Amino acid sequence: MSWDPSVYMAFGNERTRPAFELAARIPVERARVVVDLGCGPGNSTAALAQRWPEAKLIGVDSSAEMLAKAKASGVKAQWQQADVATWAPSEPVFVIYSNAMFQWVKEHQPIFVRLMKSLEEGGALGVQMPRNFDAPSHVLLRESAASGPWAEALQHIPRVKPVDEPDEYYDLLAPLARHVDIWETEYLQALEGEDAVFQWVSGTALIPYREALSGALREEFLAAYRARLAKAYPRRGDGRTLFPFKRIFIVARR
Repeated sequence: MSWDPSVYMAFGNERTRPAFELAARIPVERARVVVDLGCGPGNSTAALAQRWPEAKLIGVDSSAEMLAKAKASGVKAQWQQADVATWAPSEPVFVIYSNAMFQWVKEHQPIFVRLMKSLEEGGALGVQMPRNFDAPSHVLLRESAASGPWAEALQHIPRVKPVDEPDEYYDLLAPLARHVDIWETEYLQALEGEDAVFQWVSGTALIPYREALSGALREEFLAAYRARLAKAYPRRGDGRTLFPFKRIFIVARR
């Protein structure tokens, strides 16, 4: 997919808040090497720099556009372009961290096992993923994709449940960890701007749908989806749009 850092960071505060909250809950006080898998434009790596100021930071992402933004962020890190699904550390790592990335990786459960085994003793894996795929924003996206002349072109895209239940991650990681901490948070995000939820998903979930279409067909699909979102998420009297957003947090210490 083609990522646009400026669109993604249009709601930078809301996207970055979970990154700081995940970093704060990782029970590793001293870490020599910390890896940010799926570092994006570097906003999550900045959270790691604050949490472990003495650590060597490595930011890994598959998107050249995102890495260019990360390199310009001022965060001192080694930036690597790589497939996060197959990436493996070349040196001992104390923290492997991933903020809002693994929901894009099919069958990521075995990857979690491999990453846990690559950690130094006492190190930790920290992961945050959206778990809002039954929210109106995503249900309406799938319904819009299936109900128009674009349906055939989009039929391969919908991801109904890319993230598992919390207990499934516990069962996966508990045999490999001395401690597993899993929790969920639903943020009531008050977004600014017109068509705010449409603008939000334009930076993430909408990307593969938009890229699969072109010309008038793309514009017709986007207009149909935008209209459905406007009804589901009306702008309030204060000009803001409320967008509930559930996320799962996983911290496993080896």
